[in-house]
Amino acid sequence: MKKKQKKSLLSGLMVLVTIIALIFANSDAISTDHPIKQIAQLIVGSDGSQPQSNQSSSDDETPTQSLAESVLTASVKEQLGKSIEWNGAGAFIINGNKTKLNAKVASAPYATNKTKTVQGQQVPTVGNALLAKSTRQYQNREQTGNGGTSWRPAGWNQLTNLSGRYDHAVDRGHLLGYALVGGLKNFDASMSNSENIATQTAWANQANSSDSTGQNYYESLVRKALDNNKRVRYRVTLIYDGNNILASGTQIEAKSSDGSLEFNVFVPNVQSGLTINYRTGTISIN
Repeated sequence: MKKKQKKSLLSGLMVLVTIIALIFANSDAISTDHPIKQIAQLIVGSDGSQPQSNQSSSDDETPTQSLAESVLTASVKEQLGKSIEWNGAGAFIINGNKTKLNAKVASAPYATNKTKTVQGQQVPTVGNALLAKSTRQYQNREQTGNGGTSWRPAGWNQLTNLSGRYDHAVDRGHLLGYALVGGLKNFDASMSNSENIATQTAWANQANSSDSTGQNYYESLVRKALDNNKRVRYRVTLIYDGNNILASGTQIEAKSSDGSLEFNVFVPNVQSGLTINYRTGTISIN
């Protein structure tokens, strides 16, 4: 066989392999964790190892819809369910804001966490709790001995001195917030509890207004309910895309026993002006 024929045949085979890889990499019928899909994603470069800049600007305090939707891969959508609605303030409403949590349980307040191992490191997955005014913590962390720490959660890569509303990239983000469960005995509400703390963008963790709905905004609704002596079932689930070290975002569900409070939302783990590699945790400025 002549060299030109061999070269042409090889090129044709490479094109065929790429086409097949694209089909497997983007197929919703194959789990993200399946070895075949992961190999296909590596071939076509869609494994998240080299993310393209999302072109968002740090001047935008609240993530745009396109930035927020950048984490809604097929796997993430599958985990969240069919009803995912943009709320116009950085986050998404899930299942019409309704949750299947049972708030009318005859139980003492409690808080539990679940974890999994990703890339050889432990990461939190779920925080589940029954909250009451007795679990509320009104003292600050320094007063209770749960203050600063040098411990860093998996995927921690900090950037500081950023422009815009948030001057740094990531926080030690909690699943079950200190102000909500800090009053519960025998629960580690510190900033170094690896079962309850994950790497989260500063926006996703701190934003607290009706125009910019980060996790703190939804926690404030629960805080108010507890202050009014409501009992609240509460669940926080980190949504991971495959074997990524960083969660794509946080699903937060709450329901009070009297039905006055109920929500089911997804806060994307994004921040304006930053491009995040969720597989490795590395972050770059746009």
